[in-house]
Amino acid sequence: MPLPDRGQTRRLALAGSEGAVQLCRDFSRRALLSWHWLPAVDEEQQAVSEDVLLMVSELVTNACLHAPGGPRELRLHWDGDRLRVEVADASPVPPRLRSNADPAIPGGHGLRVVDRLARAWGSLPEGGGKQVWLEVPSPLDRHFPR
Repeated sequence: MPLPDRGQTRRLALAGSEGAVQLCRDFSRRALLSWHWLPAVDEEQQAVSEDVLLMVSELVTNACLHAPGGPRELRLHWDGDRLRVEVADASPVPPRLRSNADPAIPGGHGLRVVDRLARAWGSLPEGGGKQVWLEVPSPLDRHFPR
């Protein structure tokens, strides 16, 4: 099996919320395929890849719901050790975890999912809006020794 490409950034410019979640999931899946995260060689790699797609969906959905004009851009940067996902939008308001969210009420749980699955996450001001980011360790270390 060839070594996966490392140190790459993929960018997807977005114009509005319509179809953005599926577009971003498809874009992310193609990136994971090119970086050999998919098809997965074991259950752990499959789980990490599915978690990434879920978290991309959650960040993009939040931008669709809470930022004027929806998400502006999705960026994926993989350096061989970690994947960083960034979603830029026009709202300067940083995301926050809901406290005491009722699990029986739909909505408001996306950041809780990100908080549990990502190694780290946060937001930074960017161009009058913000960038919400998360990081996930690479699942490939066992399969591609350095």
